[in-house]
Amino acid sequence: MAAQFHNAMGVYEPVRTEDAYGDVEKASPDPKAGSPRADEGGADVEAAGRASDSRSASRRGGSGGESERRLRLVSLDVFRGLSVVLMIFVDHAGGFFPAINHSPWDGLTLADYVMPFFLFIVGVSLGLVYKKMSSRASATRKVLLRALKLLLLGLFLQGGYFHGVGSLNYGVDIDQMRFMGILQRIAIAFLVAALCEIWLKGDDDVNSGISLLKKYRSQWAVVLVLTAVYISLLYGLYVPDWEYQIPTESPSLSQERILVKCGVRGNTEPACNAVAMIDRQVLGIRHLYRKPAYLRTKQCSIHSPDSGPLPADAPSWCQAPFDPEGLLSSVMAVVTCLVGLQFGHVIVHFKDHGVRTFHWMISSSFLVALGLALDLLGMHVNKALYTCSYMAVTAGVAGILFTLIYLMVDFGGLRRTTTVLEWIGRNALTVYVLAATNVLPVFLQGFYWRRPENNIVCFPPSVILFQPQNVTPLSDKLAESITLSMAAEFNRNQKMIESPISCFDSEYLLEQLATYIY
Repeated sequence: MAAQFHNAMGVYEPVRTEDAYGDVEKASPDPKAGSPRADEGGADVEAAGRASDSRSASRRGGSGGESERRLRLVSLDVFRGLSVVLMIFVDHAGGFFPAINHSPWDGLTLADYVMPFFLFIVGVSLGLVYKKMSSRASATRKVLLRALKLLLLGLFLQGGYFHGVGSLNYGVDIDQMRFMGILQRIAIAFLVAALCEIWLKGDDDVNSGISLLKKYRSQWAVVLVLTAVYISLLYGLYVPDWEYQIPTESPSLSQERILVKCGVRGNTEPACNAVAMIDRQVLGIRHLYRKPAYLRTKQCSIHSPDSGPLPADAPSWCQAPFDPEGLLSSVMAVVTCLVGLQFGHVIVHFKDHGVRTFHWMISSSFLVALGLALDLLGMHVNKALYTCSYMAVTAGVAGILFTLIYLMVDFGGLRRTTTVLEWIGRNALTVYVLAATNVLPVFLQGFYWRRPENNIVCFPPSVILFQPQNVTPLSDKLAESITLSMAAEFNRNQKMIESPISCFDSEYLLEQLATYIY
């Protein structure tokens, strides 16, 4: 199943073209370009690599046809693999190091680059996949089908079908299932960017940066329209007072209703922004993410920027749901993908390493400068709202990083140092499903010691790996036994457990260990 979604994740999938080679590009040495020459008829694999590699292959093969090699733009896979590794790292290490965890609200941390990196590389790949098509209608049907599959996969993985690490209950509660998410946002961005690439490009010849902008002027018009719509709704919509309910452990208990007073327009704070209001009105507050990053703000956590108990004077909105992958914020996420698409166009139309690097670095530097300027002018960098400044800064950094990886891998030929990242990049969706959506922990949880609650995942060392946000410092009174302390503290502080069965039975463990020891 994973292979069907590789295209949407930015992994190549062959597209039929009129070129005889189908899903590869024909490469031949070009001394002037310093890289193999890519044929314009190729569908989805860029002929790029070290000139010396191509020349040596030509010498080995002589003139008998071996001068043309089928090569792949490895930097795409490496960048994608690095994004997956970064995502896994911040997910598990963010609980211990709040500085790399998602910013509670305004600001930018290491974790905040993950989503834009994925969207950026999806766009770059689309520039290569759809550079020549035999049928626009057929390509459109395939895009619609792939986007739908990715949406359904996202719902399946995060909708509640798999039980959580801290709870042995599982099942899909349709009344409270979260509709939006990471894969859903990628599906939306992929759909819009792919349709733009299929239908909105001119027939102009490209021989300079100006002619490149002219050829894809319709796509840039889409970028401007989406940005204008986002800004208009974010700062123009009136946000009235609203209320929400705090879920209780038992359905028989009455749920507390909390009123949040707003009555403002153009507010970008957690309580009264238009992004959250649109999600509440369209998706329904029951279907939003219930553990937003703003729970770690100073207003909502005494341990900010880490998670912690609510302060005595915590505002009313602290426990309200908020979806970081909401509808309006996804508009600017689409823009990130379209920016990546323009970087892909540079690969398609310019074959010289220096020219590619020049265009990429100029564009990336401009985006970073634009984002920082917008932040200084009051449109703060904010991942949760996916503000214009956040889009510009993260897309610019993604462009700079991609350029460096391209120079190191495809120009410098240092592929051995990035073999693991390249493999992860080629299997990005599979690794994501296994490592980032609890599929692997849930599988491991099937192995337990005497009781289902005492499973491998819930064993204290694994608690650190899979549930860092649920582990608190060791109690001084229990310091004489590290294992028992971790287990006891884990059970005492679990806040995500829905089942009356604890994930780890520390009392049972104590009894069994005493039997073995004494």
